[in-house]
Amino acid sequence: FDLTSLQVECNKKWGWTADDTLRLIQSLYEKKVTTYPRVDTTYLSDDIYPKIPGILKQMTPYATLTAPLLSAKIPKSKKVFDNSKVTDHHAIIPTGQSPSALIGDERKLYHLIALRFIAAFYPDCIFRATTVLGEAGGVGFKATGKVIVDPGWRNVYAGKDSNESNDDGEQSDDRILPPFTVGESGPHEPSLLKKQTQPPKYYTEGTLLRAMESAGKTVDDEELREAMKENGIGRPSTRASIIETLFKRRYIYRERKNIMASQAGIDLVATINEELLKSAKLTGLWENKLRRIERGDFSAADFISELKTLIGDIVINVLSDNSSRRIEVADEEPVKKKRSKSGDNSGEAAKKPRAPRIKKLDDIVCPACGQGHILKGRAAYGCSRFREGCTLRLDFNDYSPELTPAKLASLIKKQYK
Repeated sequence: FDLTSLQVECNKKWGWTADDTLRLIQSLYEKKVTTYPRVDTTYLSDDIYPKIPGILKQMTPYATLTAPLLSAKIPKSKKVFDNSKVTDHHAIIPTGQSPSALIGDERKLYHLIALRFIAAFYPDCIFRATTVLGEAGGVGFKATGKVIVDPGWRNVYAGKDSNESNDDGEQSDDRILPPFTVGESGPHEPSLLKKQTQPPKYYTEGTLLRAMESAGKTVDDEELREAMKENGIGRPSTRASIIETLFKRRYIYRERKNIMASQAGIDLVATINEELLKSAKLTGLWENKLRRIERGDFSAADFISELKTLIGDIVINVLSDNSSRRIEVADEEPVKKKRSKSGDNSGEAAKKPRAPRIKKLDDIVCPACGQGHILKGRAAYGCSRFREGCTLRLDFNDYSPELTPAKLASLIKKQYK
């Protein structure tokens, strides 16, 4: 895994946000059970190869899976080891340290990383690809499918969804065709289906991360698109915080797993007249110039001068905009209006907005001062404004340090009615 593919996988499997996954993988790194997480490569460097058998031996909870690998020489494949694909840090892998102290989501995340690491050294999955060409009423038809001959790496995920280790989005239930004989024929019942094309699906955090990673696809200029290949919008370590910032500013909101644009977000995009600021093309332009500076084809001083000119032009355009447009940011997310029992769907009796979900201690407003948020100390919970004089103290004897943020918020609400 690299960080983005790990965030995508966790969002797909468990609905975790990019920020949740980053927080958990950072915790695993600090507990020394996985390697550095903020990486953008799925490859290992050549110097890691001699350490692989030792790491696999130490992964005792997975002894049944690692035994076939340790009984022979570990293959050194370019699909796994490639120095040219590694910059500062290699892909996220287990360190071999015991994960016995992990509980809950941390254990689930470690298990996901461990299985992917082990599967990478298993043999390829071998299958027979079958293509059937037929003809009915003078019209040609084609069907394709496959039959697995040797499961290979799929043995690691036996009894589980093997798709969790497949980046190509291929379904785990492979289309297996029945036996066919060349030249066979038989009766058939034709049928017609009337369908409509569906609009593009809303982004989830997983698909949004992938879109940010490959934002160059939205740029028409081939040279700029090439320059953006390695970066897209943001970096692996910053994409989660970019998304969270949009949530905090209420430009986007969640509806189940989907990410929706709020009216404030839509208004913001409509308000900005500078098309370049709203396009991934700007990132492409800058990346292209930086590549040229690396090669010595372009001056860094000229690049900075161009930036100053661009910013100056944008500021002048904004100052000269006399439309006086304003953006109203709602306190709560839009709530769908329910159809009343009488059949009136005018929505006058709109459903009462739900309180925001408490997912982090930062979400709990201090009940004493009403301005700070809750912090977790060594012996008690307190307020983030303690330096400003807030005296709130919730001892662990009364409020367990193991409480979830939501449960803690509920207890505080009861105590400070």
